[in-house]
Amino acid sequence: MNIAIQASDLDHPRIDGTRVYILNLLKNFGKLDPTSDFLIYHKNNFNPELAPPEFSNYKIIQKPFPFFWTQTRFAIELWKDQPDVLWMPMQALPITRRKGLKTVVTIHDLAFKIFPNHFPKNDLRKLNWLTDYAVRNSDKIIAVSQSTKKDILKFYPEIKAEKIRVIYHGFDAELFQKDYSKEEVQEVLMKYQLKAKDYILYIGALQPRKNLEILIKAFEAVKKTGFPDLKLVLAGEKAWMWEETEKLVSESPYNKDIVMTGKLPFNDLGRLLSGAGAFTLPSLYEGFGIPILEAFASKIPVVCAKNSSLPEVGGEAALYFQNQTELEENLTKILTDEKLRQSLIERGNEQIKKFSWEKCSQETLDFLKS
Repeated sequence: MNIAIQASDLDHPRIDGTRVYILNLLKNFGKLDPTSDFLIYHKNNFNPELAPPEFSNYKIIQKPFPFFWTQTRFAIELWKDQPDVLWMPMQALPITRRKGLKTVVTIHDLAFKIFPNHFPKNDLRKLNWLTDYAVRNSDKIIAVSQSTKKDILKFYPEIKAEKIRVIYHGFDAELFQKDYSKEEVQEVLMKYQLKAKDYILYIGALQPRKNLEILIKAFEAVKKTGFPDLKLVLAGEKAWMWEETEKLVSESPYNKDIVMTGKLPFNDLGRLLSGAGAFTLPSLYEGFGIPILEAFASKIPVVCAKNSSLPEVGGEAALYFQNQTELEENLTKILTDEKLRQSLIERGNEQIKKFSWEKCSQETLDFLKS
């Protein structure tokens, strides 16, 4: 079977969860299905950290074009190459395509429909148009969580549930379950002037949906109660509408104790997690929430918001909050109660057994080929 994959997102300089998803599936498809040929299309040069591996059954097809690439040059290449199935790992679909071409689209989340004010207007229009078309015109849909499937059925009631299959993400076990030496961890901590276990860590983009205001305010409150050395690390790149977060940090009375790392290498991320006192994900909405699994794998206790897919991912291994007071209380518990910390770490070790990129890749391949 010839399987076409739109992989142009791997060219992007900013790394996010959806790009990590594409990369990790491409790390596995070639070895899990050596009898199929994979046509991997992209527009420009791959981000070096997102470049897919080479397999004998991979054909990398780079086709630059200045505008509307998916609807123009990519669509033309599909007509020429005649694949059996097209997988769109992002929420889009070429309008012009060969009759009989089977199409499968991954829907990561519908946050832009639930929180439209948290997206630039131009992006919002584009997201709505592309996703509406993809959901209604694809043959099959992959949802990355039960929460996302529920949202698809809510916003597109004409779609039949059997068209959608939930396939969970995984995590990079090699990177996050690695037993880093104290020297390896210390090297990264020194870079950001941190002490092991004396910082709360957030991983993700800087954008409104991540709800970083509540985290910054909770950090300030916890620090006042007897944690003078505590720091907050916001490990992620600026995405969109990030100015308010930067303003909150600069105006905080503890702004010198809030570290904004910007872009950081994958290897730094693993070591930064392993040295953290706690990990927190305060998002208003997540389609999945890969950093929760990364924290579990790194043996770090997790506090996250109780909404969308996060309880699916965290299960019984995380502490949840619904307001700032609960976030403050849960962070304080983790920082002071060693028995609770160890219990959460042990539960996290069990929870991650349910998830892997190998499992995600195999289930995705089965769905593409069925």
